[in-house]
Amino acid sequence: MAEGKQNLQNAAIIAKLFGVTDRRIQQLAKEGIIPAAQKRPYMFDLLPTVQSYIRYLSDKANGREAKSADTAQVEMEKLRAEADMKRSKADMAAMQLKELEGKMHRSEDVEAVTNDLVYTVRSMIMALPGRLAMDVVQVASANEASALIRAECYKILNELANYNYDPAVYQRRVRDREGWSDVIVAADEADD
Repeated sequence: MAEGKQNLQNAAIIAKLFGVTDRRIQQLAKEGIIPAAQKRPYMFDLLPTVQSYIRYLSDKANGREAKSADTAQVEMEKLRAEADMKRSKADMAAMQLKELEGKMHRSEDVEAVTNDLVYTVRSMIMALPGRLAMDVVQVASANEASALIRAECYKILNELANYNYDPAVYQRRVRDREGWSDVIVAADEADD
C-alpha cells in the first residue's frame, strides 16, 4: 500500500474487526477515539483506525491501573476523614464531660449567669432611692445624708464582693439544657 492511499472501510467491517457493534464504532468516532474519514455513511481508513483503537485500549488499560491507584488514594482520604471525624467526636465528648464535671462552661451559660448578676446589681441600685428616701428626709444635714447613702452603697458593694462562683448554678443550667432535670427529679422521688 503506497503512502497517502487510504483503505476505506465502513462501520460494519470495523465493528467485526474490533468485535463490537456498528453503533459502538459510531460512538467511538463521535467521541474522537477513532478518526472517521467520512461521515454519512461512516467510512474509516483501516490503518489509522486500528492504530487509534489500539492506543485507546492501551490508555484504557493503563487508566485502570491509574484508577486503582486513584482508588487507593480515595480510600486513604476516606480513612483520614473517618479518623478526623472520630477524633472530633472524641474531642466533643471530652468537652461535654468537662462541662458536666463543671471544669468548662459554655459561653452562653457564662453570659446568662453574668447577665443575672448584672440584673441583680441593677435592681439593688434601683431600689436605693426607695430604701433611703425616708431616712434621708429625717437627717439634719447634707453630710449625714451623704454618709447614709454611702453606707447603703457600701452594703451593695460588700454583697458584690462576697459574690462567689457557684458550680451548682452551671450544673443546673447544663441539666436544664440537656433535659436531665426531669430525670434527676424523678430519680430522687423514686429514691424517697
